[in-house]
Amino acid sequence: MMNKHFVLATSLVLSMLLTAIPFCSSSTTSKRYHFNVEWKNITRLCSRKAILTVNGEYPGPTIAVNEGDDVEIKVTNGVSINTTIHWHGIKQLRTGWADGPAYVTQCPIKPGRSYTYKFTVTGQRGTLWWHAHIAWQRATVYGAIIIYPHLPYPFAAPIEAEIPIIFGEWWNLPVEGIEDEMYKYGSGPNSSDAYTINGLPGSLYPCSVQGT
Repeated sequence: MMNKHFVLATSLVLSMLLTAIPFCSSSTTSKRYHFNVEWKNITRLCSRKAILTVNGEYPGPTIAVNEGDDVEIKVTNGVSINTTIHWHGIKQLRTGWADGPAYVTQCPIKPGRSYTYKFTVTGQRGTLWWHAHIAWQRATVYGAIIIYPHLPYPFAAPIEAEIPIIFGEWWNLPVEGIEDEMYKYGSGPNSSDAYTINGLPGSLYPCSVQGT
């Protein structure tokens, strides 16, 4: 069973609007991205370990599209295990094979192989998220999806910047081991060692940057 805190924490993506010129889109365009799934060594809570990332980023890159855009995202699997990506909350209208859950809507992307997800963002706006959808890879493979509306923002003051805020969890041990242990003993997963905001633990955790 998936840790309920993990599901709630990592599936919560908020967009903080800090004061940017109202965005307006009137035509459909194509947005293309390239995701490389790869290992990267990072340090959190005084220890260093290798985690799965996209393009070496944790969290992964933000996808910014307009309502009505056609989206193509080529995912190259640069590690020795299977992977997939799920575009959480995106309505896959006639593009169910682009939804991403392994063994459900698509075969996993094998090591050294690539797969291009193609879908159109129809009738949606706001901030969603994407994440790996096989085993516990979503613990570190995730990022934000920002869908800009056709109409300008209904705010009197112009917006100067947008900062996606992504809540997550951090385990000092490899998440693959936690998953194996859970299946082996039939118990729930171990509690995470820290909660994170945009991949960083708060300043009350050891070895964290003050002011996070």
